[in-house]
Amino acid sequence: MNPPPLLYKYEALSTQSLLNLKRQVIYFGSPLNFNDPYDCALTPNIETPSADELEAIRQSYLQKQYLPPKAHAEFKSSTPENLREILLRAAHSAFKTAVDDFLKSKGVACFSETNDNLLMWSHYGGRGKGFCLEFATSAEPFQQIREVNYLPTLPTLNLSALLFKTGVDYVSKLFCTKSEAWKYEREWRAIHHAADTQYIYPAEALTGVYFGPDIDQQSLEIVCLILAGQNENVKLWRGTRSSTEFRVSFEEFTYTSHLDGKRKGYMK
Repeated sequence: MNPPPLLYKYEALSTQSLLNLKRQVIYFGSPLNFNDPYDCALTPNIETPSADELEAIRQSYLQKQYLPPKAHAEFKSSTPENLREILLRAAHSAFKTAVDDFLKSKGVACFSETNDNLLMWSHYGGRGKGFCLEFATSAEPFQQIREVNYLPTLPTLNLSALLFKTGVDYVSKLFCTKSEAWKYEREWRAIHHAADTQYIYPAEALTGVYFGPDIDQQSLEIVCLILAGQNENVKLWRGTRSSTEFRVSFEEFTYTSHLDGKRKGYMK
């Protein structure tokens, strides 16, 4: 599925988030640091194959030319019960290895379809004292971004599909799966081949900055001054708590620095 035209990244106000903004950096962190414990420990259920599926797997392996003689004999002589146990054990072991490798090596950056969710501002936007970046998904690194799938139960995978690799990257797909409890995040994820990678995005990719409803004026000005030095087209939005809905409302504004105001005669 193609991503929406715009995606958002919530940021708490910190020295690092300001440096990332100045450097135009998206950080791909290790999924080991995710705040949902199941995000790092999802263990999928593998469907127990039926008798027909088991026999199809057996015949497929017996036709492979590279199968060692010992394995060929084991596939040929094993009872269905023994073969089922061997295959399930091998699939679980191989999948665990692949997941461990993913956790140790890959980097993930998280984005949301929404910029006005109160829980998101509380959890990721510095309790409303931070800011939220708006990115146009027509730019990199959003070309390969994946939508998070929310499920009521842990996912179940097909043994044949795992063994014969049907073209689906099940490990990456697994790391784009979360509990339905997190559905309000409306999350999309970009995956990098290396963890702790700082990706420098083009200035035009950042199209807007939304300020939390509780950000102080000095912090707001610091962000605005950073943007004024490198992105003249970015739009600025001041957030307030809606008086009618449980969300943050935004109003666009133009920032004028104190020195610019003096030069233009706006202030003394």
